[in-house]
Amino acid sequence: MAAASFFRLLILSAIWGGSFLLMRIGAPVLGPAVLMEARVVLAALFLAAVALWLNKPLAAGQHWRHYLFLGFFNSALPFLLFGYAALTLSAALLAILNATSPLWGALIAAVWRGAPLTGRTLLGLALGIMGVSLLVGFDPLALRPDASLAIAASLAAAACYAVASNYARSAPAVEPFANAHGSMWAASLWLLPAGLLFPPAAAPGPGMVATVVALGVVCSGIAYLLYFRLIDDIGAAPALTVTFLIPLFGVFWGWLFLGEAIGWHTLVGGTVVVAGTALVTGFSPGLLRLRRV
Repeated sequence: MAAASFFRLLILSAIWGGSFLLMRIGAPVLGPAVLMEARVVLAALFLAAVALWLNKPLAAGQHWRHYLFLGFFNSALPFLLFGYAALTLSAALLAILNATSPLWGALIAAVWRGAPLTGRTLLGLALGIMGVSLLVGFDPLALRPDASLAIAASLAAAACYAVASNYARSAPAVEPFANAHGSMWAASLWLLPAGLLFPPAAAPGPGMVATVVALGVVCSGIAYLLYFRLIDDIGAAPALTVTFLIPLFGVFWGWLFLGEAIGWHTLVGGTVVVAGTALVTGFSPGLLRLRRV
């Protein structure tokens, strides 16, 4: 991997890891529905400006059903579920639970497409379950009576990403940038009723506005551009290594800005979840080996 691509990978991991910090800050103030509606609308507007600048057509009339499906499972529903979970769980725990998405992907692929569950995959799934059990069994926030639904919502959000990933394998051939752009507009439509039904209790201040802009423009709009640039540069499989780095940044940002405690269960449980994910995806550390350009 070229040094420039590795740097983009780190930046993308830091941005997506930071999204859980911003959700943890914004959800209790604005509510999950308004926060996530604002996120996808800002991302859609940003990507629309980029599309206009780069002259990239959306072809909404041809692919609107595809965008609606992708926007629901890849953005609207998981964002809303993570927003709800952010009312209770720490940014670190949210980021680590998000890393279970490839584990769900393997199970869904076995049911949906008849993909075989190899011994390596089954071991990875077992490690994933063990890691989540360590996290929720010893984390003080996860042990609260109201945390069960938040944990279930986080795991369901990760499963939504897995549904979208499996769907994309047989979906219409659409340019990756158009997928991101179209799905953000579709997610905006999906989340609009929830945003109208559950408005924030008070108008957001300047700090909260900055949080929402960062979540929408940086964590969604700019992050997608970085991700698709990585896919172009190094391929889809190496680009997925971002999955293993996001929890590291999620834990770090939560500790740095929110003073979240990092217990042994966070480190051990997170490591076991990431190890299980690596087995399921066939990740090799060699994908991160630097080379000169």
